Amino acid sequence: MSTRELIRRAAFALLAAVACQSALAQSGLRVRNIRVDVAPLRANVGDPTASWVQQELPEQLAQALAGRMTAQGGALVVRIDYLTLGPMKDSSARDNISGVAMIGNVQWPVRATTKYQASAIDQTLVERSNRQRVAQLVQALTYWLARDL
Repeated sequence: MSTRELIRRAAFALLAAVACQSALAQSGLRVRNIRVDVAPLRANVGDPTASWVQQELPEQLAQALAGRMTAQGGALVVRIDYLTLGPMKDSSARDNISGVAMIGNVQWPVRATTKYQASAIDQTLVERSNRQRVAQLVQALTYWLARDL
């Protein structure tokens, strides 16, 4: 992976972390616990994609919502239905993740889109680059969930 690519990815991660903290300061719902359901995603795209989301999303949400976790809060259930790694066009692609978030009897659709910029090494390390793309989608979805709760 080139130095430029590493810097770009590190900058994206830093920006997402700052954005999550900013979103948390503006929101009000309290959360008791977090559960992520990837069964529909597993049926739609299979593994390892569903496993990557199941590993990443609960951890990211717990970190983003740490200041709002309380025993009096509601249980947050996030069901991921679809994840699409878009086709490459001019060395970039649009990736999407979507599903439903629920607290109590209230549910709302959630989704996030990221733009992936390919690097030369991605052609030889396809699984690694796909996992990175999934991680970026999870990060973006976490930002929107933390902001909208």
